[in-house]
Amino acid sequence: MEQLKVGIIGAGGIAAKMHLPELQTVSNCDVLMLAGRKQSRLEVLCRKFNVPEWTHNYQDIIDDERINAVAIALPHPLHVEWGIKAIQAGKHVFMQKPLSTSMDEADAFVEETANHNQTVLALPYMSNPQVLATRNYIQDDKLGTISSAQARASHGGPEVYYAGIQQILEEKPSDDLWFFDADKADVGALFDMGVYAIANLVGTVGAVKSITAKLTTVAKPTRLEDTASMILEFENGALGTAQTGWCDAARTYEFSVHGTRGKIVSCRQPKLLSYFYPSSDVDEDLPLVEESIDLSTYPVQNSHQHWAACIRQGIQPPLSNASTARHVTEILLAALKSSRENRTVDIQSRLTIY
Repeated sequence: MEQLKVGIIGAGGIAAKMHLPELQTVSNCDVLMLAGRKQSRLEVLCRKFNVPEWTHNYQDIIDDERINAVAIALPHPLHVEWGIKAIQAGKHVFMQKPLSTSMDEADAFVEETANHNQTVLALPYMSNPQVLATRNYIQDDKLGTISSAQARASHGGPEVYYAGIQQILEEKPSDDLWFFDADKADVGALFDMGVYAIANLVGTVGAVKSITAKLTTVAKPTRLEDTASMILEFENGALGTAQTGWCDAARTYEFSVHGTRGKIVSCRQPKLLSYFYPSSDVDEDLPLVEESIDLSTYPVQNSHQHWAACIRQGIQPPLSNASTARHVTEILLAALKSSRENRTVDIQSRLTIY
């Protein structure tokens, strides 16, 4: 079993909340170095998660021959630049979402991945029990012909998220959020949270052919969108809707898939998956049959455990890979264009996911 020696580029909220805690659950894995801008954060995170070294220079992680795997935990516009550097240095890569805010960068990243043998996991993480179970029900024809699907991923906003992060980082509350800064973040709620809704739809129903979207800013102090709604046309003929935003204080993470024989409904809180189908084909007034889907038969892995398992098998993640991330990126960019130009936008990239 390959011993993973990990370096993390980026010492902000996502490193504190996800990368470092999850990596501690991976067997035969050590985090050797953390790179970031703020010394106070580096010192706190190294102390809390027993990381022996830190640096202000991202290139130190790329150049360190001890490190064979790199997690990219930087702001959106820096993802691809440092992901490609890590791949070219012969390291496995864990790419934070979204992959990019540029199709040229997304294409370059996929090409670089294809030209090397390293394992590259690109979030959002799709190999979770809910997505895998739904895919199996679709493949087993329990839903019949898929006609539509819907997904929503939204929360109360970056300021709520970062209030918890600041506690982890032992920082005083601050209103300085790069998420709201259009020059630093480049994109808003669509890429931050909508990426999860789109990924769930792509992971369960398949590739998207076109999208019509409307984006707006309802309440947050930013030029970027804080709310978005989308209509998607899938390559298999089904239609879907996706919603996202930073103005949902009650938080929503859910999806449903509907077919000619039944439907599946997912809800993150609690983590349930239900299968509904008619009890009669001739009397629609009879109640539906509801079955809770047993998710215990599916592997329970966090995203870093899955990454490590794929590295040790010498494979790319079957769902959360660079090509899928590129497809999701194009969908998100097309949504921005659709809203801006008030029209439907076609998706050019093709993806085989079944």
